[in-house]
Amino acid sequence: MDVKSAFLNGFIEEEISREFEMSLMGELQFFLRLQIKQGPKGTFVHQAKYTKDILNKFEMGNSKPMMTPMSTNTALDADEDGETVDQKEFRGMIGSLLYLTATRPDIQFMVCLCARYQASPRTSHRQAVKRIFRYLKFTPELGLWYSSGSSLSLRGFSDPNHAGCRIDRKSTFGICQLLGTSLVSWSSRKQANVALSTTKAEYVAAAICCSQLLWMKGTISDFGLKL
Repeated sequence: MDVKSAFLNGFIEEEISREFEMSLMGELQFFLRLQIKQGPKGTFVHQAKYTKDILNKFEMGNSKPMMTPMSTNTALDADEDGETVDQKEFRGMIGSLLYLTATRPDIQFMVCLCARYQASPRTSHRQAVKRIFRYLKFTPELGLWYSSGSSLSLRGFSDPNHAGCRIDRKSTFGICQLLGTSLVSWSSRKQANVALSTTKAEYVAAAICCSQLLWMKGTISDFGLKL
């Protein structure tokens, strides 16, 4: 830490301690199940310990690892004729995975897809969720890297399918936003209306992505930073 940073940190510490009771615990390393590794080149955020904990919790710690969270021909539906499974356990698995998406955008789509069937989960749905856990067994230490030298330039990407949901034929899209080279926002969900063409599905996804970019631009401007 240079002299300027040391002075600034000391000043902030003094100002806050005047108003609030506080204690210094050193450099942040663990917060709300997130593990943080800070260095001169940037910060790495991951949930490796949490990943291993949920693998053991749902008895997937000794499962065979998979290289992808889903197969290319995965197509879930209500599967009304399928065998029902423990709803409480299924919801627990989904909830644990949803929390993991805070640092694992690579499982966002599949977790959200499986989450649609929490009301009446079947064996096929649980197998799809287990596939995600087996992928996590293969990649427990993946996370997000935030470079200290990254620029303040906003970029966004969107990608929908067309009529992907086999129940209501609504399209599902994924969007992500980057600040410089750092991924800072992402989501995956169904569109509100049925798109009658691939073009419409693309436009809707792009519009939602742009809306998020505009909000982020305004927030950054509020901090007095110029893009």
